[in-house]
Amino acid sequence: MTVVARGFWLLRGRLGRVSALSRIAESPFAAPGAAGQAFRGFRSSGMRYDAIIISGTEMAKQIQKEIQHGVDSWVSLGNRRPHLSIILVGDNPASHTYVRRKIKAAAAVGICSEIILKPKDVSQEELLDITDQLNADPRVSGILVQLPLPDHMDERTVCNGIAPEKDVDGFHIINIGRLCLDQHSLIPATASAVWEIIRRTGIETFGKNVVVAGRSKNVGMPIAMLLHTDGEHERPGGDATVTIAHRYTPKEQLKIHTLLADVIIVAAGIPKLITSDMVKEGAAVIDVGINYVYDPITGKTKLVGDVDFEGNRKPVFQTKNLITLPDNTGILNKCTNAPRLHAAARRTYFFDC
Repeated sequence: MTVVARGFWLLRGRLGRVSALSRIAESPFAAPGAAGQAFRGFRSSGMRYDAIIISGTEMAKQIQKEIQHGVDSWVSLGNRRPHLSIILVGDNPASHTYVRRKIKAAAAVGICSEIILKPKDVSQEELLDITDQLNADPRVSGILVQLPLPDHMDERTVCNGIAPEKDVDGFHIINIGRLCLDQHSLIPATASAVWEIIRRTGIETFGKNVVVAGRSKNVGMPIAMLLHTDGEHERPGGDATVTIAHRYTPKEQLKIHTLLADVIIVAAGIPKLITSDMVKEGAAVIDVGINYVYDPITGKTKLVGDVDFEGNRKPVFQTKNLITLPDNTGILNKCTNAPRLHAAARRTYFFDC
């Protein structure tokens, strides 16, 4: 896999504020808050902005330090060290790579983990028996079933077989339902990563227009729910006005929406879906798209997002605040698994059902 770059491109003005990375306030273990209430940056003006690179790698390192401190403090109080059980089915190379990275990220912050490997022809009943055993095991803090599963299995049924309080991926119907009701829950990884990007870089959402291009139940929908909900609720949201588009939204209609947007989050799985003429000055763009395309220069497959990043790098686009590159969101995905597991270990979220 060819990684396009190692940093977030954040093109922002000199707003007379300190660096976004030095303003990290909340713990990643806290429920998301309304970013706009804490920060009031990214205002459009007639001045020309300079490009500033905010490293996704550095942001991830900071999150890891916070998580490690939280885990160490938890264990020092005599509590059991958090333990993650990952169920991996089949021999999909990408899935094996993702799982290895998750195991490595967990170990880096002091979280124990294990891989339960099953052949691709394992029955759904056997898989559900495994989740039942893990649900009942007090040693296990969190459970993760690596997706996708083989075609003969129903992913929704398997995800719902995990106890909600151990559902690190946040895919259980109860966690999704609580998320939609603005209640504390375990939130899907990509949505958590996007929230961390918004919160830690100071992107304003309070009262702003946001376009989420992508409607998947694991990515687009949770992101939209986090951003549009009330910052005063049990699980505070971003207080934004959110428009959801998807791959069948006509391009000319999508452009109308994006040109009005202060924040654009793209997770549709369509390369070059968002081009420079679709982004207004001062808008922030977060690219969550994952696409593998053939690179005629190298003759290899490379990872690209949904935003025409190469076009947006030209100097003429330095009047835009731009956060992009799917690889960096992936870096944070690995980190946000750990705080959700730690929250599960501490039973931060309480379920009455």
